[in-house]
Amino acid sequence: MTLLRGLRTISGELSGALGDLGTFLPYVVAILGAGVLLPEMVFAGFALAYALAALVYRMPMPVQPMKAIGALAIAGGMAAGDIMISGMIIGAVLLVFAASPRLEGLARAIPQSVVVGLQAGLGLMMGWIALDLMAGQWGVAALALAVLALSFVAPRGPWVPLVLVAAVLLAPGGEGAGLLAISGPAAPNAAAVIAGVTAQLPLTLLNAIVVTAAVARSLYPENAARVSERRLAATSGALNLFLVPLGALPMCHGAGGLAAHYRFGARGMIAPLFLALLCGLSALAGEVVLGWLVRIPPPVIGALLLYAAIELTWSRRLRDARPDCRLVIGAAALATLFLGALAGLVAGLAAEALRVYLRGRRSDV
Repeated sequence: MTLLRGLRTISGELSGALGDLGTFLPYVVAILGAGVLLPEMVFAGFALAYALAALVYRMPMPVQPMKAIGALAIAGGMAAGDIMISGMIIGAVLLVFAASPRLEGLARAIPQSVVVGLQAGLGLMMGWIALDLMAGQWGVAALALAVLALSFVAPRGPWVPLVLVAAVLLAPGGEGAGLLAISGPAAPNAAAVIAGVTAQLPLTLLNAIVVTAAVARSLYPENAARVSERRLAATSGALNLFLVPLGALPMCHGAGGLAAHYRFGARGMIAPLFLALLCGLSALAGEVVLGWLVRIPPPVIGALLLYAAIELTWSRRLRDARPDCRLVIGAAALATLFLGALAGLVAGLAAEALRVYLRGRRSDV
């Protein structure tokens, strides 16, 4: 019985570790395919980052590529120098926030309904990307979704490794995520750095710090004391300030990755340690690993991403919210989906202010 429980734990940790690949793979493969950064240094950076996350948080704390900077690099709008400078600037800013006790006060000042709305909006964004990845190959997507659905019956089963291995082995030669056919990088310039920092920093502060801390407290209450906003800012800042100059990709934590790890069974520090080992081995193999990764069909990546999106969107706090708070959640979620996280914050705060005002008017009547 003890052996069986141990096997279930290991199975859940490994499956949960790989559950975040839906958000990890598209950006990493595309950026490496653009030839902007060396695969060896990118994977080495993630290996060190996951090892640090495991030791600091002792739970499945995700480490993901920064989405806005990644998107600019994929589109050819950032060269290696632009990426490095942007990552270092964001890292330094995050460390300044981490040193200030006002960060947690600011996070607590944001109403919970707005935070839940931001979380739901980010989940909807992930779901939209997932559907786009699955479009055109619904048969493959349905098969992957069916296998991954077994996680609802046996949450700690090896469903993600099973799907990924089958996808790589059964994919026809040369077929893959189709993320390598992208334009080349632009020459380094200050405008690209400014664009990268201004696009990424609000997203990092909201998603990688405020929302991630809230999701961690909800999904992993036993680790709540370790996951503070200041600590998340400190680890994200240190990773970028010290690893990006060595050739790593700018990285941060993320609520979507945390939901994905949880959805597929990861509960402890084994998951990030396994990912650290996997990324370390990938750093040694370099372009060989990249060749295998691009064989994973897009609908399989989309299936992984869709389950993480559902976990992030349909949270317990959303289900338990009062009817009047759901209007605030909806406003923040829709604004985040269509306009971005910063717009979601503004819309959510405005809706919350209106809710409080109307409630006060009713109490005066």
